[in-house]
Amino acid sequence: MKAINVTELKTHLSKYLRLASRGARIIVKDRDEPIAQLGPLQTEALSWRDRVAREGRLRLGTQDWSKLELSRLDRRVDIQASLRAVREDPSEVHRR
Repeated sequence: MKAINVTELKTHLSKYLRLASRGARIIVKDRDEPIAQLGPLQTEALSWRDRVAREGRLRLGTQDWSKLELSRLDRRVDIQASLRAVREDPSEVHRR
């Protein structure tokens, strides 16, 4: 990554735009303070999942959620009672 001052950018704008179009990242400084970054355009807008995965902070799963099928339980579940039970003893989830 190259760092240049605003005056250098003004003087050689075409040169730095050519470098950016070829993939180079250029930091533009004003009085030694970074104010902008030149670089190549991203070809497609990435979703937050893809962006975080590309950064290595998320590993994408392999589940195809469009094929997920939900089935009904054979009995009713009292959600409020289940939540109360977990709040009373969070280390153990009681089955009813």
